Amino acid sequence: MIDLNIDKKQLARTAQRCRERGIIAPTFAQMKNPELVPGRIREELGKIGLWDVHPRNLFRITWKNEPVESGGGYGGVNYMTLPPELTGVKAKIVALVGKWFPTGAHKVGATYGCLAPRLITGQFDPTSQKAVWPSTGNYCRGGAYVANLLACESIAILPEEMSRERFEWLEKVAGEVIATPGCESNVKEIFDKCWELRKTRDDVVIFNQFDEFGNHLWHYEVTGHAMEEVLANIMSERDSFAGIVLTSGSAGTLGSGDYLKEKFPTLKIAVGEALQCPTLLLNGFGGHRIEGIGDKHVPWIHNVKNTDMVIAIDDEQSARLMRLFNEPAGMERLVSVGVPDDIVKKLDLLGISSIANMLASIKFAKYYELTENDIVFTVFTDSMELYRSRLREAGEAFGEYSEIDAAVDIDLLMNITCENTLELNYYGRKRIHNLKYYTWIEQQGKELAELNAQWYDREYWARIHELVPKIDELIEEFNGMVAE
Repeated sequence: MIDLNIDKKQLARTAQRCRERGIIAPTFAQMKNPELVPGRIREELGKIGLWDVHPRNLFRITWKNEPVESGGGYGGVNYMTLPPELTGVKAKIVALVGKWFPTGAHKVGATYGCLAPRLITGQFDPTSQKAVWPSTGNYCRGGAYVANLLACESIAILPEEMSRERFEWLEKVAGEVIATPGCESNVKEIFDKCWELRKTRDDVVIFNQFDEFGNHLWHYEVTGHAMEEVLANIMSERDSFAGIVLTSGSAGTLGSGDYLKEKFPTLKIAVGEALQCPTLLLNGFGGHRIEGIGDKHVPWIHNVKNTDMVIAIDDEQSARLMRLFNEPAGMERLVSVGVPDDIVKKLDLLGISSIANMLASIKFAKYYELTENDIVFTVFTDSMELYRSRLREAGEAFGEYSEIDAAVDIDLLMNITCENTLELNYYGRKRIHNLKYYTWIEQQGKELAELNAQWYDREYWARIHELVPKIDELIEEFNGMVAE
């Protein structure tokens, strides 16, 4: 759970540091509705770049940033609707767009949700402690960035096989960068490094995205409301909200599904993963190339009891569509087969895991035989801005992308099947939930009583969700201390 007990002495020191650095913390309410952000802060943002390491960019942790690289204000929720000419299904596939967060990915929200409660309660000392961000990519980038804005030092941990762009950027922002063996699937190696740091250093605090409920809570409150707002704008009386489809990763974004299921009780929540590492589908293992999602375990913060389906995506399909969507021959071919030109020009908004989310949404729509009156929601977590090196590597490995390659890949896209999907019943969900035992009880020292509470206690998740007003109250009080 999120601890909101206050250490008054440390809180005073933290407030003093933030006063010296001119730091003001946004509330959840302001991240949901930036119209609540004070005018003087909005005026300052007009002179600040989206990725600038500036404390006012804390107020750009929202889905409603104006989609420009510098000086932007606020607008509506950034989202994109994929047409049937691209997806091959009648259903409306709608996605929130993560590119327009600082760092180019929505993970800054999750990291703020984890770090802010510790700062505003005095549980983290920015003058003597370092925030450790174990990650398969974007989380440690977001953590290092948000920590920097909040006057905290960071240690970023990520697998050595992640894209070069991530390491190059982190070297400029994080105090330390640790590369662990393997790829996206090698999460245990990241956890092992965290235990090593705990045992050998007394200046670290671990913010593990896979068990930090601030991650879940930020998406429940902010991402869930953003999706609800989009739905209110696009749904007609005849439309049905069929489902939300998200690759698991840390399971944080799935918190938005928990929120939406409260509003739309018939909604189905589908969880995607790589076919090459089918942990939820088959209790399986392996390595894969869908950067940004971690595997071989079930995150502690995954509310499995709310999950209705598991969908596995072949990483080869994601890799091929990456080229189709970004190579000139692919883009030209897409236009020639009827995909609107304005959509093709926006396909670089989809990073590798975003493409996987799109593929999982297509499989979901085909499985349930959805119609033009059905809406499926997903998230484009980041964009190709973070994967240009992967495009270059593909070109070096397979040669120039041709019209024939594009034709073959469009045929692949139009003929996605429902293979490797599993609709979950009660015991199917419980099977997945029980997998948490091996990672979190045996390896990571969690309490068995809490694992059981996640399944049997009907108020467990509600108690987490009810913390938002209290956190906002503490943020306001902290800002008041800083202003004194």
